[in-house]
Amino acid sequence: MSLRTLPLRDGTRVPALGLGTWGLGEDLSRRTADVRAVRSALDLGYRLIDTAEMYGEGGAEEVVGQALAEAFRSGGLDRDDVFVVTKVYPHHASRRGTVDACARSLQRLGLDHVDLYLLHWPGQHPVAHTVAGMRELASAGRIRNWGVSNFDVDDLDELEAVGDDGPACATNQVYFSLSERGPEHSLLPWQRRRHMPLMAYSPIDQGALTHDDAVADVAARHGVTPAQVALAWLLSHDGVFAIPKAAKEAHQRENLAAASLVLTADDRADLDAAHPAPSRKQPLAML
Repeated sequence: MSLRTLPLRDGTRVPALGLGTWGLGEDLSRRTADVRAVRSALDLGYRLIDTAEMYGEGGAEEVVGQALAEAFRSGGLDRDDVFVVTKVYPHHASRRGTVDACARSLQRLGLDHVDLYLLHWPGQHPVAHTVAGMRELASAGRIRNWGVSNFDVDDLDELEAVGDDGPACATNQVYFSLSERGPEHSLLPWQRRRHMPLMAYSPIDQGALTHDDAVADVAARHGVTPAQVALAWLLSHDGVFAIPKAAKEAHQRENLAAASLVLTADDRADLDAAHPAPSRKQPLAML
């Protein structure tokens, strides 16, 4: 199945739906199963994989790295076929710390570069120092693009004020779902005006939306699962990626199928009635 792609600010096309890996790599006794989960996603056609040095304190990166190495050895997948995202801890994100943290992530991933490197959330280091580290990594070919996560409008304003002496912030990854619509009011419009796509984590609200009555009613009309409705709703937004975590192959298949689900005007009206869009700016939610 061919997934719709979205452009980053430099024109790089990225699949609109990817695989999140939060929760993987935390337990060595589950390492084989975790690697199998990522391999399953790759075999099904996922080409966007999101991870972070925080996940399992590097364990998720090791899982992703092992799964990628196995897939590359099998001959069915090349490095350029997969868009790999990872993130730096805020307390590591000084200029030198960002560069060093990336080197450690690359070692765990077994890669010579990542396609997108994100600051996981705003921290104690001046954002200008982090940006300098990101641009140094880009110049060295260690990352292809850089961005941020959990940044609200004020944070992005500060980031934009750093200047454009080098590649610009490519994306912002935030918590966005049908039940957490805060970004729709101010953040998403801000990013759209600057052609900066939004990457949505926890798009099914950690599974909570699978038990939502309004979502279940819409799902029943289409003969699909509630998770698919929640994902289809999110993917219908212009300029939005989704990276649901799914370890089971059945859930990975469901999520892929959601990318082709088209909701009707009545569907959207019923979902809006149950989960209204924000009428004013709200604090950015984080998990």
